[in-house]
Amino acid sequence: MFSIDKRVLNFFVILILSFITFWWTFFIFHLPFSYDVILGVICVRLIASLLIFKDFSLSWSKATQKTFLMKSIVYIVAFIVYMPFYYGNYRLAFMASELAFYLFAINFSMYAYYYFINRCKIDKTKVVVIYGAGKAGIKLEEEFRNSEYKIKYFVDDEKILQKRTIDAIPILSKKVLKRKMANEKYDLLVIAMPSAPKERIKEIYNSLSDFFKEIRVLPSLEEILENKDFSSQLKDITVEDLLARHPQDLDKQKIQDFIKDKVVLITGAGGSIGSEISRQCKKYGAKQLILLDHSEFNLYKITEELGCSFVIPVMQTVRNLGFVENTFKKYKPQIVIHAAAYKHVPLVEENVIEGISNNIMGTKNCIDLSIKYEVEKFVLISTDKAVRPTNVMGTTKRICELYAQNVKSNKTEIVAVRFGNVLGSSGSVIPKFKSQIQNGGPITVTHPDITRYFMLIPEACELVLQAASIGKGGEIFILDMGEPVKIVDLAKKMITLSGNDDIKIEFCGLRAGEKLYEELLINDSDKKTDYDSIMVAKPTPYEIDKLNDDINELLVCKDKIKKLKEIVPEFTHKA
Repeated sequence: MFSIDKRVLNFFVILILSFITFWWTFFIFHLPFSYDVILGVICVRLIASLLIFKDFSLSWSKATQKTFLMKSIVYIVAFIVYMPFYYGNYRLAFMASELAFYLFAINFSMYAYYYFINRCKIDKTKVVVIYGAGKAGIKLEEEFRNSEYKIKYFVDDEKILQKRTIDAIPILSKKVLKRKMANEKYDLLVIAMPSAPKERIKEIYNSLSDFFKEIRVLPSLEEILENKDFSSQLKDITVEDLLARHPQDLDKQKIQDFIKDKVVLITGAGGSIGSEISRQCKKYGAKQLILLDHSEFNLYKITEELGCSFVIPVMQTVRNLGFVENTFKKYKPQIVIHAAAYKHVPLVEENVIEGISNNIMGTKNCIDLSIKYEVEKFVLISTDKAVRPTNVMGTTKRICELYAQNVKSNKTEIVAVRFGNVLGSSGSVIPKFKSQIQNGGPITVTHPDITRYFMLIPEACELVLQAASIGKGGEIFILDMGEPVKIVDLAKKMITLSGNDDIKIEFCGLRAGEKLYEELLINDSDKKTDYDSIMVAKPTPYEIDKLNDDINELLVCKDKIKKLKEIVPEFTHKA
């Protein structure tokens, strides 16, 4: 097929347009036609615009508004160059008129070429709405021009923008969009609001999900800055986007003051919570991180991920007092964050002795060693299942809270932080549902009415550190987990997001030790802190010598459940 160098074509287009606009200007001003003047001006223009400014290299098919502007600037400069040569013969008005005609002709030609080459050759098969008419939305619209997507509307919450247009695309309010789409369902909604909080993304999704086959979202500004190509960064709405809550009173400076330049020992450092605590401690400038875990694989993973010389892996179990004491002696931690525990309710129900040994004795070992070696602060990671527990796991954690509150701590400030489920942790319901969806279903839910609190792991861990930073010793801090979520609604959302509406939900009944509703607060007398996201539970006194005797008896008695009920009277076992 015959082809021609685009630069040569560009040259001849400029030559022809120069001739036509000059002739048209002579005609408008009723001036005698002068070939020598036309030839002189065209030669000067070509030399200035093509050779000096390299205008022939501009790509018309990749043109943008900036390209049109730059081309206009080039010809204005060229006009200034050749104007003095002909000012004596022709009026300035003539020259300005000729330039205006020429700029219109060249930019119109470029835009027409761009439109018909790039837009008309693409079959626009998918209808898209962009939520957000800011810089991100406009950039996204530019990138969608050369694709199969046809931008139908912009949507924006700013009233000043509504009823206006961007490149002839109307900007609507959400209310007007829903009215226009009453009997339609478009292919894609893109939420182009990288600075919007998760709660806003969730609200948009919930109100518009019925009108679109697919909803996608731009990631955060930090992620976008790493890659200028917006359209390649679009990601599916996830259940984490819909459930996550971002505390508005996160005090990062307080956390940094607490962690920076400290030696921090983290037990259970390879688990979901422990590994994120480790990342946060590195982020906030810990001097040295002692990562203690009994799982070789988990410890290897987090150590390799952090990859720092000040990260020291220690493969131990917190149940071995002698080994853990050697670690305290050697590294002299200033802060101990105790995340090591068995947390899976049904498994602990089947392994009561191991649950008591690991959760109670492991915690007691770490607290006692922290006091002995004058650790500045000990932080116990607790759980909402410790509130009026119905299972062994929750009861063991409640006993840990009682020990932390009542032990003679001397110079060590001992605090506990209690929160609910974290999204994506190992053994949690969301990874399980994802796996069941990938396998074609069904999704198994224990009960139609079961509810749980949820929070993202990074947010929960930052709040843990923030709560620890304000603790003076003896407090049980409670994180605000937002509103509880019905698990069956969560399952339905995940089915919708998967795009496979054929997946069924089956109810399999509550498991041993499981209750319908988790509780975070013990009673209404719990106190507020300086942060709305953090509360303090009312202390529960327990004579420490008696508690030690009770724990020792728990280890040797035959009826473990009966003894657990004696220590924690509110424990109502649901076997």
